[in-house]
Amino acid sequence: MTDAELRERLTYLLTQDQGDPEVLRQIAYTHDALGDEHEALPYYEKALEMGASDRRVTWTNYGSTLRVCGRPEEALAAFDKGLEESPGDHGLRTFRAMALHNLGRHREAVQDLLSLLAETKQVGGYERAVEFYADNLDLTV
Repeated sequence: MTDAELRERLTYLLTQDQGDPEVLRQIAYTHDALGDEHEALPYYEKALEMGASDRRVTWTNYGSTLRVCGRPEEALAAFDKGLEESPGDHGLRTFRAMALHNLGRHREAVQDLLSLLAETKQVGGYERAVEFYADNLDLTV
């Protein structure tokens, strides 16, 4: 199926049921996959507003799309809302760190990523040290 055919089918689905958050979510995902990130944003917003399922993934994708579209402040807010609904989610936290980086908040981004690595035990037994340095990045002796 060509991109044009896919867009045509999505438009048709939307005319059939504008109130289905799952249709809106799938349209957003498809626009993202086709590289039409700006087109995806209103569909993510409406899907979230209407109670889309799998909100953790929807918040992650929405925030990531905002970030890619050059809107890191809004992306950070989206990730924070997602984390309110799915506390501690690793994907949301990872993408949130990217938004922090885009906002020039590098220290906070690195701190969050180090904490995440330590929590998930992905640092070869150095969890305590990494967690300590996450809070003390500039410490030297």
